[in-house]
Amino acid sequence: MKNRAFSITELVVAVAIFAVIMVGVFSMGADIFSLNSVMQNSFTSLEEAKKIIKPMSNEIRSMSPSGLGAYPLVETGTSSLEFYSDINYDGKKEQVRYFLDDTTLKKGIIAPTGTPITYLASDEQFSELIHGVRNSDSNPVFEYYDTNYNGTSSSLIQPVSPVLVRLIKVTITIDGDVSKYPTSQTITTQVTLRNVKDNL
Repeated sequence: MKNRAFSITELVVAVAIFAVIMVGVFSMGADIFSLNSVMQNSFTSLEEAKKIIKPMSNEIRSMSPSGLGAYPLVETGTSSLEFYSDINYDGKKEQVRYFLDDTTLKKGIIAPTGTPITYLASDEQFSELIHGVRNSDSNPVFEYYDTNYNGTSSSLIQPVSPVLVRLIKVTITIDGDVSKYPTSQTITTQVTLRNVKDNL
């Protein structure tokens, strides 16, 4: 009985099939790694938001007049909010600003200095809070409501006068990479202004 060896053609076909299988395996591995990376980034951004939203709400809730007697609420934009609040409990009101810079929610703090006290823009200290923020004009970070808010009524129309605001809704929509799964996630909260409320 003769021993039958592989022909060149059979060997080439076998190598080609093996190569196709290996490419598929490596491609699947790369896809899994990429998906894991995207999901990890989204999870990290969501965790950032959860850690930030509570202290942020507390600072907004306790806003009060500045050390100079200025109105508690300074700026009422859709992607920026500025107010006075004693955020470090030292008896002095800091000027606090939350604002969206591209896809990063940032915080700026100006501590009062001097006698009489002043709030110098050049003293503002910045920190990055939440990355991958995807809010838009139709999905603002900040919405404002007056004393007539009943839980379903519409927010005040921009530009919003600070003296009308009694409640602020904060919405953070997060998506680490809009071109990939998973889709965006949203965290939202409503904060009543404790020191300027009337009938809420």
